[in-house]
Amino acid sequence: MEENFLSKKLKKLKTYLKNPKFILGVYIAVTVIASTASLLKPDRELGGNLHKDYNNYLIIKHSFSHLIENKDLYISYPMDHWDLYKYSPAFAMFMGLFAYFPDFIGLILWNLLNSMILFYSIKLLPVNNLKAKLFILSFILLELLNSMQNFQSNGLVAGLIIFSFVSFERRNVILSSLFIMLSVYVKLFGIVAFALFLLYPDKLKFILFSIFWFLVLALLPLLIVSPDQLQSLYISWHNLLANDYSVSQGLSVMGWLHSWFGINLPKYYVILAGVFLFCVPLINFDSYKKPAFRLLFLSSILIWVIIFNHRAELPTFIIAISGVAIWYFIQERKIENLILLIITFIFTSVSSTDLFPDYLRENFVKPYLLKAVPSILIWFKLTYELIFNKYTPIEEAK
Repeated sequence: MEENFLSKKLKKLKTYLKNPKFILGVYIAVTVIASTASLLKPDRELGGNLHKDYNNYLIIKHSFSHLIENKDLYISYPMDHWDLYKYSPAFAMFMGLFAYFPDFIGLILWNLLNSMILFYSIKLLPVNNLKAKLFILSFILLELLNSMQNFQSNGLVAGLIIFSFVSFERRNVILSSLFIMLSVYVKLFGIVAFALFLLYPDKLKFILFSIFWFLVLALLPLLIVSPDQLQSLYISWHNLLANDYSVSQGLSVMGWLHSWFGINLPKYYVILAGVFLFCVPLINFDSYKKPAFRLLFLSSILIWVIIFNHRAELPTFIIAISGVAIWYFIQERKIENLILLIITFIFTSVSSTDLFPDYLRENFVKPYLLKAVPSILIWFKLTYELIFNKYTPIEEAK
């Protein structure tokens, strides 16, 4: 009798776990709880002053008020927040949607935007296997939580890149160009997603619409600032990014080469090598018609923009992990891929939480950049698979 009862409960649980609405509910609940928890945390010392635990949200929230007050967005405002605003003027204007809400509402809405964009972009992936999509959503949730606790835009960027892919698959050039350009105006590395257009027809149409959206978003702040002010903002943004380029190696291939092998090559050497390897699979023109090839190339983009980013940090890895999950769950199960997936989950996702021993985190994970290494290894394996067609989609697996 007890066994029968337990069996029914397990069966009911499996039914829930296979239901996209249940996973959506989990995403919403996790988002609201993570956002609310940050409101309850005490202020912390940053840059010599006390600031809210959700300081990153305050950076982007206050960018709108600084914009409408004709201030330079790219200088320090220690009375408002710690650290600098590094997004585009257009993104500052977009934050007007959140700026007038009290923080306890704005925080939740901002994180919901990040989690829901990512959730629905994955839900709409052209993958016939529903179970694969649910596994992807489940696998990335912990890393998404890590990102949301920092109130950054990484879930949004990942979702926009995936949405651009979905739009390409549906032959909607207008939306694909818009989503990519939006990702660029949030974080510049979204520009790598433009490589997707090489896999699809209507290339000239895509280029023309990309130019159109580029101009629209670049000039959008003119609705509230003068042309001279906008020009000065773009100059200031450029100067900030140019100076920022030289100060860090991040959780990237550059940082890995330094921490493991003591190699300190100029960053652009490493990036150029990464660009070359990234482009090599594109010589397989006949593979463009294969849905699995296109999905894996999307995975390559999502991982590449992080592991070759000199400013990659803990919260950005939701983008790479989304690529890792797509790479694994759309393919036939292989033991070597499973091992890499488990290592990724432990050292990339779990190592950032309180579940992971502090001693191991401080003495091994941080100094040896173990959060980044699994994604680096997977990207090289993925690139090999794309070049030599060494992958089997789940639809074709026996």
